[in-house]
Order: sequence, then structure tokens, then C-alpha cells
Amino acid sequence: MTDEATVSARAASTGRAKKTRTGGSDYTAASIQVLEGLEAVRRRPGMYIGSTDVRGLHHLVWEVVDNSIDEAMAGHATTVIVTIKGDGTVVVQDDGRGVPVGKHSTGKDALEVVHTVLHAGGKFGGGGYKVSGGLHGVGVSVVNALSSWMRVETSRDGNVWSQEYERGKPRTAVKKEGPQAGRKGTLTSFRADAEMFETTEFSFETISQRLRESAYLTKGIWITLIDERIDRERSFYFEGGLQSFVRHLNRNKEALHTKPIYVERREGTTAVEVALQYNETYTENVLAFANNINTPDGGSHVTGFRAALTSSLNDWARRAGVLKEQDNNLSGDDVREGLTAVISVKLTDPQFEGQTKAKLGNPEVKGQVQNAVADSLGQYLDENPSDGRRIIEKCLTAARAREAARKARDLVIRKGALDGMALPGKLADCQERDPARSELYIVEGDSAGGSAKQGRDRRFQAVLPLRGKLLNVEKARLDKILSSENVRPLIIALGAGIGESFDVAKLRYHRIIIMTDADVDGAHIRTLLLTFFYRHMPQVVDSGFLYIAQPPLYRVSTGKVTKYAQSEKERDRVIKEFNVKNLSVQRFKGLGEMNADQLWETTMNPESRTLLRVDGENAALADEIFTMLMGEKVAPRKDFIKSEARKVRNLDV
Repeated sequence: MTDEATVSARAASTGRAKKTRTGGSDYTAASIQVLEGLEAVRRRPGMYIGSTDVRGLHHLVWEVVDNSIDEAMAGHATTVIVTIKGDGTVVVQDDGRGVPVGKHSTGKDALEVVHTVLHAGGKFGGGGYKVSGGLHGVGVSVVNALSSWMRVETSRDGNVWSQEYERGKPRTAVKKEGPQAGRKGTLTSFRADAEMFETTEFSFETISQRLRESAYLTKGIWITLIDERIDRERSFYFEGGLQSFVRHLNRNKEALHTKPIYVERREGTTAVEVALQYNETYTENVLAFANNINTPDGGSHVTGFRAALTSSLNDWARRAGVLKEQDNNLSGDDVREGLTAVISVKLTDPQFEGQTKAKLGNPEVKGQVQNAVADSLGQYLDENPSDGRRIIEKCLTAARAREAARKARDLVIRKGALDGMALPGKLADCQERDPARSELYIVEGDSAGGSAKQGRDRRFQAVLPLRGKLLNVEKARLDKILSSENVRPLIIALGAGIGESFDVAKLRYHRIIIMTDADVDGAHIRTLLLTFFYRHMPQVVDSGFLYIAQPPLYRVSTGKVTKYAQSEKERDRVIKEFNVKNLSVQRFKGLGEMNADQLWETTMNPESRTLLRVDGENAALADEIFTMLMGEKVAPRKDFIKSEARKVRNLDV
């Protein structure tokens, strides 16, 4: 549930309260409500899975799969099979120990307790799991609460036991299905509740990417994904672990040294594993995991890694004489340019921030990771001095470019200050000054810009036309980007700086909407803009401020009634609905062909438009796609075009 919906619900409940003569509400002991069982999860799902959109939907899969991965990390499972059935049911099966059965101290069967009681599981006392990704036994009971139906089968103690649930409540008692007959482990089937989620359509690619990561992070486990809806299957097994993971991430890039640098050490009860490799690009790609859970917001393990990387490279560079006494130390930004790394820690008591586990909070992990990385990296550089020199030279080049970018950035800021913070001349700004209520439409060319400026609501909608193709920032450092006549006006219009100086609090618009033509050129410009934001203003993406407009491709009219369609399929449906043979069907080649009122009605009116919000949840896949489509290597791009060409139905040439 969104914050807005929560506020509305509270306001509504306040309005229903009976008023006393003194003007107060009857707020008594009877007003205190206790939510039984899993009702709290259904009432406030966002507290447990982050959201009820497609991201929250897939979080259900992660919670169940994480339990199977925990069995593998504990050394009890070697195989995990995830199946998406034709009706959307998800089945997760492992060959681990199986969920315990038998009478629990609560009087219920242990299988039922695990699946119907929050904070019940084998991850508290340390007897069940030394290391686990599932958090406090909350996960599978939350999945149960948010599923219209769930069935669990556990094979252990010579028998197979099962129980079914409906929206978190048992439909049957725990019952014995029969002898184990060679079976082992847990089989969980669930169907996401359409009443709780905006969509219940699972993505093969999203689940596939997550399972690939899990296989890299747990060496020797075999993970299979089967999608019966589209008859696809993928299996993952990696002996190389994190080194294989880094090679995979860098496969479309020119590596600076052949073999990834590998760190593996146990510090107390914490296992630290890191693999890193530099490449010729200008971007950093660091993925961090704690107990196999991706932590996109970082945490103490990332802080320790960064500290060790910067200090170790500076120490070795001075010992090797690459950095002279008069030279400044390399900064953190310098040593992370072109770096691909995967950090994985496994610990007994992970302290995540929130149920969605986006950030690791254990303070002791910082020192443990820092010590392990510093020792191993120093040893590697001593044993491989030629690799060390290539890495340091790359860092020094980054330092020089960073200084040039600082001067260029200062020039942009200084020029703006001298001009009274003048905004770009082509920007048609809005009257609203509150960023939360302001929108910026980025459009291609003066023709589309003219229609957008005439059609907009100038009270809160600003329009910035771009002139020609945007610079491909994937192949350029920041100093070149800042000197670009196309990019600089956009940076100034947004008002939040760029790179080190970027401050999301200074952003002038909280809806930045990319609006390009629905053709090949428009798609190219959109990709260039997405690359720019993803690489140089990721905070805009993370904050949910970046959107893609959805202008229509077709206008279908009877003369009296007009409807618009965004695809051929939708156009055919509209034509069928009209059920008339004398229809006017127009295909828009570009935004400039649309009248101002048409553009407002279809694409800019908040009451009727459709916007796609851009998020960076799957950072590894996003980095891979941007590198492939926009990077220096041509071969991966050609392979992609060949493999996808058969899907093309309409080609603009």
C-alpha cells in the first residue's frame, strides 16, 4: 500500500470516529485493534515486501528460493528447481532436509507454525542455520499471507507431509501423504493473490537473472528454472563462483588483466569472498551480497571493500614508484573507474535494514572485509607487478580526467552564476517552483518541442527540446560530457549538478519524462538518455523520478469519435470495437505530426496519459545491456541484433 493510500485510510478512519460533545474522538481501550495471525501482512504488505507492484510480486519468489539456498549454504542441498506453471503458480523444490514436522510448543504442528506465524523459523537460536539469507523466519509466512493458495510438501523422517493454505490460513491439517520413497527436501507451491498485487505476471528474465546470481554465489549448486507458459528452461551451475561471475559481467568489455583478483577468507564467524577485475570502460559496477541476498544500497561490507581498495592501491603505487612523493593520493573515484567487483559475505547474524534487505548494517563486517581485501590485494599486486602498473595507470588517467571534469563543471556553474543562473534558452520552464509538483518533458527536436510547448499545462509542465543526437556517454568521460552542447543544457535545466557534485535535493523537477518518437530514431535517443541518467545521475533513477512517455502510434476516428492506439494489436481492437467500415486510421510518424491538443490528450494530460517509471532494481542486467548496446565492442551488439532480428514485425528504414 502506498503512503498516500495509508494516509487516506487513516483519514477515513478518523472521519468515522464518533465525536463527543467536547469535540474529541471516542479513543478508548476498545479502539485498540490487534491483528491476528498474518492479517497484519495483508493490511500493510509494503512493510514486508517493499511494494505491491511487479517488484514486490517477485519478492515472493526470492523469499521461497532463499530458504532453499540457505539449505545449500548449510551443506544440505545441491539442487533447486523453480517452475512457473501455466496458470501462474510458482513451484520451488529443493533436496535439502525438509521443513520439520511434529508437535510444537505452541500446540500446533511445526510445519504450520513456520508457514502461519511471523518470526517463526530455524534462524533464531543458531541450531538450524549458521548462515541464512531468509530474515528471521518472516519470509515464507509473508509469502503465504500474500498468496491466494499455497501448498507445502516436506520429505523427512521417512515420510512425505503436506499442508494447504488459503490467504495465510490453513485449509487442512498437516497430513501424512505416504512413505518418503527416495524423496527429500521441500516442495512449495504458491499462487500470488491478485487482490494484493497490481500484476501477478512473473518475468522469466527477472527470475532467471536472480537465480544466475545465486548459482554464482553458492559454488556447486545446480539451479534450474522452467517456465511452462513459454516452454523455456535454463540451468545454472558454476564451479568458479565469484570469479566466474566477474568474468560474466565483463564479457562484453576489454579487461585490463586476464584473471580476476580473488579474495577468500574467514574472519571469525564471517566468510568474506571478493572477486574484482578492471576493464577499459569509465564506469564502476560493484555488486554486493550478504548471505546471498543482493544489497543494492550497500552497507558495511561495501564500505570496508572501498576503504581497502583505495588504501592498498595507493600503498602499492608508492612502494612500486608509480606514484611519486610529490603526487597526490588517488581518490576513491579514481580507483573505481572501470572496476567490476562482486562482494559476498556470509555471517551468522545479518542485520539488514528492513525486510527487503537492501542494506547490511553489521558494523564489525567493515573491518573484516577491509582486512581480508587489503591483505589479498597487496599480495596480488606484489606477485603481479605488470597488472598493478596497468591498474595504477588507469587510475592516474581517471584522476587527470576527473580534474579536467572539475574545471569544466566549475565553468558550467560559474557561467550560470554570471548569467544570473540563466536557464537554457530552449527550455520552456513551468510556473511551479515546488519540484514535487513540477515535470520536465525532454523531447527530440524543435518540431516536437513546438507541439509539446503549445499542448502542455505551463503551470507545472516544462519542455526542453534536444538538438540532434545526444552524446553516447558510455564512450565518454565526464569532461567530454560537460563540453557537449547537447548534454550541458540538460544538466543546467535539472539544476542538481553532475558526478561528485550531484545533489538530488537540488533537482528542479521530480518527474523527468523522456518523450521521443515511436520509431527507430526515437528509440535510439531514448536509449542515449537512459544511458546518461543511469551512468551519471543514478540517484534520479533510484528516487523514482525518471519516466518514459507513451505516445500513441495510431489515431482511429469515425469523424465523431476518436480513439488512439499504441500498437497494431490495440489498433485492431479499437477498429473491431467501432464495428464500422468508413474509419479514418492515421499512423503518426513522429510527435511533430500531432496537434498540440492531440499531444496533450494522449501523452501529457495526467488524467489520461500512461507513463512508464524507470527503476534500476536489476543493476547487473542493466549494466550488461547498456554495455552491449552502447559500449566499444561491436561483436556483442551484432550478436544481439542477429538473435533479436526474427522478432521484428515492422521496420522503419
